[in-house]
Amino acid sequence: MNMVLSEDAEKLAKYLMIADIPRSVAYTLVYMRDKDEVTSVEIERETGLRQPEVSIAMQWLRRKGWITKRNMKKEGKGRPIHGYRLSKSFNEILEEIIQDLSKKINEINYNIEQLKNYRK
Repeated sequence: MNMVLSEDAEKLAKYLMIADIPRSVAYTLVYMRDKDEVTSVEIERETGLRQPEVSIAMQWLRRKGWITKRNMKKEGKGRPIHGYRLSKSFNEILEEIIQDLSKKINEINYNIEQLKNYRK
């Protein structure tokens, strides 16, 4: 993969992946964080992701309510062009991810305590 992202952006993408964010979603989110509106073609070019990966990432992000999609006018034939933008700030998205991780930690700690009850 031919990533064009900075070292810092690569680190952020890695932390997002560790937080159970799919790889293509992590790279897409990192790319979009400081952008107003992007197209899937830009994301493909700048992240090195392929078209199906970007498409799946966009579906994932839309299900989470983190992006909005806008149909853009296109001349001629070929695949339609859509504009995508974050529907909330990147910090709000990070906060949701952090909250989800904290919830998982609490669930794991609860499970550990319950399992300890079964020691002989």
